[in-house]
Amino acid sequence: MKTILIGEDSSVVQNMAKKVLEYQNFRILVAKNGEKVLETLQNEQVDLILLDLNMPVMNGEECAKAIRNLPDEQKSKVPIIAITGNAPNYTLQQFKERGFTDYIPKPINFDLLVGMVKKLTGTLP
Repeated sequence: MKTILIGEDSSVVQNMAKKVLEYQNFRILVAKNGEKVLETLQNEQVDLILLDLNMPVMNGEECAKAIRNLPDEQKSKVPIIAITGNAPNYTLQQFKERGFTDYIPKPINFDLLVGMVKKLTGTLP
């Protein structure tokens, strides 16, 4: 079973994404900010990270940069999907330059989310 880490401070978004992805047989871990995402990564092997850009303590962009600089190569290369309400302000290239693999705009289209997560974790049928 693949493990997805959701870094999101909105409990509504967190719970919706968790329910949708658990239904697709993913194991879900949640963190309320970028600092908690990094703490979770120290103790867990994850297959993909969903990361909100605007979180307290440490935002998604700072967190993605910290993940890409981790000494553990497996953890530093994990796919990261940015979740943002500011998607129209960025191009995919700009997200990639910031360490993200891809992005999903808010409000979240859960069909798009599931498809992208399955593609990036290699679980498409």
